[in-house]
Amino acid sequence: MASYHFTWDLEFFGYLEPGTATQGLWRLYARTIASSFLFLAGVSLVLAHFPQIRWQSFWKRFAIVAGAALAISVATLFVVPDEWIYFGILHNIAVSSLVGLAFLRLPPAVTAAAVVLIVAAMVADNYMPGLMKSAALDPRYLSWLGFAETPPRSNDYVPLFPWVAALLAGIAVARFARSGNWLPRLAAFQTQSNLLSKAGRHSLIIYLVHQPVLIALVYLFSMVHPAAAPDPRQSYVRSCEAGCLGQTNDAGLCQRFCGCTADRLIEQSLMQPVQTGTIDPNTDERVLTIAQECATQAR
Repeated sequence: MASYHFTWDLEFFGYLEPGTATQGLWRLYARTIASSFLFLAGVSLVLAHFPQIRWQSFWKRFAIVAGAALAISVATLFVVPDEWIYFGILHNIAVSSLVGLAFLRLPPAVTAAAVVLIVAAMVADNYMPGLMKSAALDPRYLSWLGFAETPPRSNDYVPLFPWVAALLAGIAVARFARSGNWLPRLAAFQTQSNLLSKAGRHSLIIYLVHQPVLIALVYLFSMVHPAAAPDPRQSYVRSCEAGCLGQTNDAGLCQRFCGCTADRLIEQSLMQPVQTGTIDPNTDERVLTIAQECATQAR
């Protein structure tokens, strides 16, 4: 987690090429980390609340996680208002935990079947784009469900679907492990406390603190050794393609669209205002016209 965020920070300050942290292996790495968080949350739900749900403990934990998620939303709304985190990993853990309660005492095979169905739907949507998505669900108050065609930009977007499948997988595996009496054997592998186990007991605090610390360190380094200024067009195209590909569009279409918009922005002297934030590309009529024309041309 910290290693991925450190890479994101280096890209943010210009030490890595735009799109490095959101494409290829780094993108897969980020998704693996998010999946592991949710999977472990599902396992923890079984360890803490099966066969009897301890409601006071559950709601206390839920309030802590939901409160931390709200704090991140508020903080990012001020720091990065164009890409604030309205439904990230902590938001998902909180909501998915509520969903998980419905599966906690069901047979683990039923929960596993639900995971398979969600994954199958995700694969089908990948091969038949639009099957599970609708533009009507694009607004923030609906896009958190995971069926938005073009969700609002966010620095951490982990919608309920399909990510809830990872938490349900954790519940299913933990239930199978419990019924097979595997848990005592797994516990025997680590009987003494170590640095990792201690960190695990304070994982939420580490999650909340590590990124501000890393950003501060990279910022201080940038004061002494600033990153080289990137080529504006190249920087724009890479960032544009990363966002375009992140919405499961065809790579060729993204290349054509981003190259077209870059050239048009430069021709109309709009590249610098867009990159510096002087104009809002989401509301500026000139930019919207360019995007519409290039989208038509790229198809």
